[in-house]
Amino acid sequence: MAVVSVAEKVTCRTPNGGAATNIPAWKFDACRAALLAELAANEAVRAADLITGATARLAARDRDRLGSPGWHLTTTRLELEVRGEIRRVPGAPVRLALP
Repeated sequence: MAVVSVAEKVTCRTPNGGAATNIPAWKFDACRAALLAELAANEAVRAADLITGATARLAARDRDRLGSPGWHLTTTRLELEVRGEIRRVPGAPVRLALP
C-alpha cells in the first residue's frame, strides 16, 4: 500500500446533493476497501448490516485509528454511491449492492 500524506483528503458527498465533508485519504481508502469486500461477499446488504460487516473487515489497527468507524464507513458509503461504485437496490429498507 502506498503511503499518503496526512494532509491528503478525499471529499465525500451525499447522493442527495447535501453537504460535503473531507476525510483523510487513508481513512477513505481503508473504509472503501472494507465496504467493497463486504459487498463482494454478499449479493445485497441492508445499509446497517453493511456497516457492521465492513467494520469487522477493517484491520484492527485501522479500526482503532479511525476513531469513529461507523461515521467514516457511512460517509465513505455515501461517496461510493455518488461515484456509482455501489448502488441502492429498490425497496425498503435501504439495501446496497455492487453495480
